Amino acid sequence: MIRLIVGLGNPGAKHESDRHNAGFWFIDRLASQYKQFLQPEKRFLGKVAKIRMEDQDIYLLTPDTYMNLSGESVGSLCRFHKIPPGEVLVVHDELDLKPGSVRLKQGGGNGGHNGLKDIQAHLSSSQFWRLRFGIGHPRDLPGDHSKIDVADFVLMRPKSAEQSKIDQAIDKALKTLPVFIRGDIQHAMQVIHGPE
Repeated sequence: MIRLIVGLGNPGAKHESDRHNAGFWFIDRLASQYKQFLQPEKRFLGKVAKIRMEDQDIYLLTPDTYMNLSGESVGSLCRFHKIPPGEVLVVHDELDLKPGSVRLKQGGGNGGHNGLKDIQAHLSSSQFWRLRFGIGHPRDLPGDHSKIDVADFVLMRPKSAEQSKIDQAIDKALKTLPVFIRGDIQHAMQVIHGPE
């Protein structure tokens, strides 16, 4: 059972279009689909909404902390509502997947992703679920672009063709989310991991 879906990103208009904000894009679309608005919640250091999906109440969260402090926001909401790590789905960007790719898994390492690293620290566990949206890696870019530092790359706007692929991946994940929420995990993974 999933009781909290967290989208990772950096707050503020300056970062709205950054590759690193793929998690925010997903949560914004999900809240809109359920006609809900994310409201600032100081005690949770973020914006929160609640939706009802497959007869379950699910909190949506976008931290107002910067990415590397995401765990402060996630940890405070989980402690308040007594939500264990296994009932949390974290949505984030993934450098090692091409734009248009999306993957779902539970547990694992943080792959150098500072948001995941901080959430692991605050939940004292890595056993939360992850929904990962591919944003590509600068090493795959042609010519001198491949020398772009990863830290700079994630804070850049995707090219329009990349953005279109990411948006399509978000569409696919949104359609499949109810299948996952009702517990048909294998079917959800087959659809999400299927052809792009």
